Amino acid sequence: MRQSNSGFSEAGLRRMRDVLARYVESGKIPGLVALVSRGEETHTEVLGTMRHDGGPPMRRDTIFRMASTSKPVGMSAAMILLDECRLRLDDLVDPWLPELADRQVLKRIDGPLDDTVPARRPITVRDVLTSTFGLGMDMTSLGTPIMNAVFEQGLTPNLPTPMPEPDEWMRRLGALPLMHQPGERWQYHIASDLLGVLVARVTGQSYETFLRERIFDPLGMKDTGFHVPADKIDRLPPLYAPDPQSGEFHVWDEAKGGRHSQPPAFQGGGGGLNSTADDYHAYFRMLLNGGMHGTERILSRAAVNLMTTNRLAPEQQAARHAMAVNNVHVSFGQGQHGGWGFGMAVRTYRGDYAPVGQFGWDGGSGTSTYADPENQITGILLTQVGTSVPDPARLFHDFWTTVYQAIDD
Repeated sequence: MRQSNSGFSEAGLRRMRDVLARYVESGKIPGLVALVSRGEETHTEVLGTMRHDGGPPMRRDTIFRMASTSKPVGMSAAMILLDECRLRLDDLVDPWLPELADRQVLKRIDGPLDDTVPARRPITVRDVLTSTFGLGMDMTSLGTPIMNAVFEQGLTPNLPTPMPEPDEWMRRLGALPLMHQPGERWQYHIASDLLGVLVARVTGQSYETFLRERIFDPLGMKDTGFHVPADKIDRLPPLYAPDPQSGEFHVWDEAKGGRHSQPPAFQGGGGGLNSTADDYHAYFRMLLNGGMHGTERILSRAAVNLMTTNRLAPEQQAARHAMAVNNVHVSFGQGQHGGWGFGMAVRTYRGDYAPVGQFGWDGGSGTSTYADPENQITGILLTQVGTSVPDPARLFHDFWTTVYQAIDD
């Protein structure tokens, strides 16, 4: 475990370890892997066990369900296609996603599904990449006919029935009206899954195959993919979703025989990846290095800058901000960064210890992954506890606080 000369103080790193250990010793977080790097120095903490009732110790190469931290990684496939001019930002998506041609848009978000007006314009690639194509997970609209239909059609993950294969998923998506006019409003999640279908249809390869050939293999991300093979399944802990009232641990997904033990019908860029701290570190370091990995260029510097800069207009940012601050009881304070780039949050105001410009995202399975260009910091925190309770989100906040308090320069 290397430290000192890294711009982190030894006392600050000890405090980080103490804070992380407190969560594990309390029993609220069975185990975790934390990695923080600055410059050429990397510091890791591996604490606790794979299961909440004990079991094997957590390992640095433990594989975690990355949930929504899949979004910043999955987006890289689209950036390659932009770099190669196989996609353009303002191309219409109709040639590849004909199911989304000739859209109807709800007159009001809580109205019946047949009370619509024609879309003012077609959907573009830019709308998909910025998560503004017109449909998404709107936590402020739960219980409306359109949100009920999204869930009933199996268009989002983590429901009892798995998402269908991409062509059927597209058919169901195309049967629904849009919630907002294309390009009008930022909405969460569904665009990230749609992106994977777009990449597959443009390239003629599966989304995972393209990611593996162009991102995972070049970066040495050998443990990253949409399922965990049998010879690695012992490195995947169960995923817990504690009871929100009692805090009792419930297994949401077991490793062997679970949702991630077999290739899924739908390779979801919104939340389907499994990975390790070192694999994600390689990816975020590549972004911090302006698209370079060693001597190999993975993405153009311009593509990285485009991904990691706020893309939202002020009125869109207001809606994004409202979703975070008005749902603190649901998000436990996560998401208060202001902006959004392509597939990730971008800080546009200083709401806590992290500076403006930090980019990355968190996952509902208890994962947090960000990079900070100003301080040249990458931080990865991985647990096996879902955010059905506040503990993982509080751990995220405390981890990042201790990362920044440990800076010593």
